[in-house]
Amino acid sequence: MDILLKNVRIVAPLSPFHGQTNDILIQNGIITDIATNIKADNVKEISGKNLHVSAGWMDVFAHFCDPGQEYKEDLGSGATAAAKGGFTTVMIVPNTQPSLYTKTQIEYVLSKTRYGVVNVLPIGAISKNVEGTTLAEMYEMRQTGAVAFSDGLKPVQSSGIMLKALQYVKAFNGTIIQIPDDTSISGHGLMHEGIHSTQLGMPGKPAIAEEIMLRRDIELAKYTDSNIHFTGISTRQSVELIAAAKADGLKVTCSVTPYHLLFTDADLGTYNSFLKVNPPLRSQDDVNALKDAIRNGVIDCIATHHQPQDWDAKQVEFEYAKHGMIGLESCFGALRTALPDLGLEKLTELLSTAPRSIFGLPNVIIAKGEPANLTWFEPDTTYTFTDKEIGSKSKNSPLLNTELKGKVLGVFNNKQSYLNL
Repeated sequence: MDILLKNVRIVAPLSPFHGQTNDILIQNGIITDIATNIKADNVKEISGKNLHVSAGWMDVFAHFCDPGQEYKEDLGSGATAAAKGGFTTVMIVPNTQPSLYTKTQIEYVLSKTRYGVVNVLPIGAISKNVEGTTLAEMYEMRQTGAVAFSDGLKPVQSSGIMLKALQYVKAFNGTIIQIPDDTSISGHGLMHEGIHSTQLGMPGKPAIAEEIMLRRDIELAKYTDSNIHFTGISTRQSVELIAAAKADGLKVTCSVTPYHLLFTDADLGTYNSFLKVNPPLRSQDDVNALKDAIRNGVIDCIATHHQPQDWDAKQVEFEYAKHGMIGLESCFGALRTALPDLGLEKLTELLSTAPRSIFGLPNVIIAKGEPANLTWFEPDTTYTFTDKEIGSKSKNSPLLNTELKGKVLGVFNNKQSYLNL
């Protein structure tokens, strides 16, 4: 489908048209013209209220549950959820059944998603079966198409395995992704350890479980001079540790989830299992520190940690509920709601430019003659987030039926579009 975007403000610092309001004509997947008042036949015209366009967004940590748990999500529904949320590229974790720890599993993901509107990029497992004991064949996975390496939702606990992984990826300038969490400390906790966990009578996950693992992995990254990306950071001290590591010149980057910017542990007063996540929701002071780290550039990009769960996994006592919430579809609205003062240039950098830079993907340029990889949105539109906004098979979102600011209208990538109509 050929598309004509009418009267859109271009938010793309790498584009010669950055900051301008123009029409954009896309024909056969290529941007053929950018100008005012373009006229074209046989195209789908798209307009909106204060419509903006940026390079297509990229998520660096999502779970599509395929193969093995397709009743929660599959590669197709996950891609639909991503497109609804404005993402044209998504990196997916290896915590499937079987896990993504061989070239065959990487090929499976790529072969099933190759021709879609969303580029689905598999993260290869660091260890066989994501068990954290023996290194997987990372080089073979890299050659096949793995974009980075991580044990995903199961942080690597062994210092020796993490050291070997960091040394291994250095040969091809790869990147290790880690959720910093010492499970020997946090394993029995249900929420952030603090005044609210005490009031609710729930065992807590202390912040030190995150921070002690962060310290360890920063030291290992320093020793190996390798790339490491920390995702889901959630405490003030984590921000300070990462800022210090960057100041020392280490190859350290990090990402935060939208829900760690929007919710605190105080929101668990109703025992809402949709808010049971790992890392847990932290204190208001931690949330304030994360927001400041977004503004000052310590936090590099956004990771949705999209983790679908079926009805049975959440509609139980809080103690027995599974971790995670879906997050692709609500990401932009959650960010605009949590950080209404954040400029759109900075926000699109977090969602587009920065993740591609961290993981070595080509920049997306909005210019004549370039392939179209675009996200368009209304940054100031408020709306109620309902079922119709969800493309995932699962509905485990605490944001259902709440008002959000900032609405995605569609994406274009790989010569095709997805429109939120």
